[in-house]
Amino acid sequence: MSVVLLHGIGGPSWGDVVPDALDWPMPGFCGTAPLQETTFPALAVALRDALDARGIGRATLVGHSMGGMLALEFAATFPERVAKLVLYATTPAFGGRDPSFAEAFLKARLGPLEGGRSMAEAAPEMLTGMFEPGADPQAIPKAAAAMATIPEQVYRDTVRCLTTFDRRADLARIAVPTLLIAGECDQAAPAKTMQRMAEAIPGARIVVIPGAGHMIHLEQPAAFRAALLPFLAE
Repeated sequence: MSVVLLHGIGGPSWGDVVPDALDWPMPGFCGTAPLQETTFPALAVALRDALDARGIGRATLVGHSMGGMLALEFAATFPERVAKLVLYATTPAFGGRDPSFAEAFLKARLGPLEGGRSMAEAAPEMLTGMFEPGADPQAIPKAAAAMATIPEQVYRDTVRCLTTFDRRADLARIAVPTLLIAGECDQAAPAKTMQRMAEAIPGARIVVIPGAGHMIHLEQPAAFRAALLPFLAE
C-alpha cells in the first residue's frame, strides 16, 4: 500500500522517516505550480490528481499539522481512496471561535514578513514555539531550511487557508484504521485536543510522545518512527 506524506505550512522536511513513501509537496511548494486559489477542497482535488498521475488507487495518508487537515479533507471528500490515516500534530478544525484568535495567529505567522524580511530571514521567528528545549540540535535548522524555500505569496495563501478549516462533523464517519500522534508539549495541536479527536473517530488510537512539541519527526525522530512504522506495517 502506498504511503503519502503530507507536510505542514513550513514545507516538506520529512527526510527518510518513511522509506519509499511519496513525499508530496502541496501546490506552490518545492517549485510546483501554485493553485489559482488555495482552499482545502482545491488541495484535496490536487492530491487526488497527483495520486491518479502515479497510478495510486488507495493510499495511507500521513499528515502533519496542516497536512493532517488535508488528510481529513481528503478522507471526507474521497473516502474510497484512503486505506489508513495518520493524523500527526494536527486538529480537526482551526482553533478559536473568536475572530481575534485567527487575527493573532496570522500576526504571529505573517508579522515577521511585514517589515520586508525574506522567508529565510523570517523563518526562525516564525518557528518560535514549535520545538521543545530537548529537541535534536538539527531540528530547527532543518525546519528553517525547508521554510526558507517557500515563495512568500504561497506561504501567505497557505497560512490564510489554514484558518478556514473545520471537519469536526466528519470525524465519526471515518471508517479506516486511524492513528494519531501527538506531542506532550505541543502548543499548536495540544495533546488534549488530539485526544478528543481520537475519541470521536471510531477505533482510532493515539500515541503521545513525552516531552515533544509540534515537530516530533525532527525533534525526536526515533520516537516518531517507533510510533508510526508499526502502524504502517499492520
